[in-house]
Amino acid sequence: MILRAWWILSRFMVSWIALFGWRFRAYGIHNVPRSGAVILACNHQSFFDPVLVAIHLPRSSTFMARDTLFKFAPFAFLIRSLNAFPIRRGAGDVGAMKESLRRLRDGWSLLVFPEGTRTVDGSIGEIRGGIAVLAGRARVPVVPVFIRGAVRAWPRGSRFPRPAPIEVRYGEPLPEADAWNEERFPGALRAALEGLSRDRRPTVGLPPAPALVDRLRA
Repeated sequence: MILRAWWILSRFMVSWIALFGWRFRAYGIHNVPRSGAVILACNHQSFFDPVLVAIHLPRSSTFMARDTLFKFAPFAFLIRSLNAFPIRRGAGDVGAMKESLRRLRDGWSLLVFPEGTRTVDGSIGEIRGGIAVLAGRARVPVVPVFIRGAVRAWPRGSRFPRPAPIEVRYGEPLPEADAWNEERFPGALRAALEGLSRDRRPTVGLPPAPALVDRLRA
């Protein structure tokens, strides 16, 4: 109960900080199912990404974070309270994949970064196909998510963030034939992300209050 209250409070505070500090905007929220398991497959630009992708959604999300981030106890508590769980980068982490599958079967929205690491210049890196195996085993939709501007707000190698406009765009779910196929997934996700990167439809910058989200989805 306490952790749930902390999550709600953190989400509220971060949404307003993002709105005014980074002029945060979002588009395509209606493409994310309001309930049921789903994978959000996003390009990776900064440490901001997990929080920024989740704060405008009318539901909770969980995400993987590299295991080294859990070594400092206070920070580990913080990111665990925001629904993160560890993964060993550069190795086949069977435990993390099992935990991902368990959370999907429990109906979570799971945020993943198929590039595996943050970009240096904002370009989309090599996309790995392993997420398709997870999606296929769980039989869940995969929603492509493109984040723009975070690489300027907190570039790789920089100790602190800086002001820069950030936006997130949620695309339509990938066809199951692409989302659940390890060979076809990388090309399909790249095409979807590149399409979202060219999208210039108006975004919204409202706080994630349920009534406002409902109005946007109408």
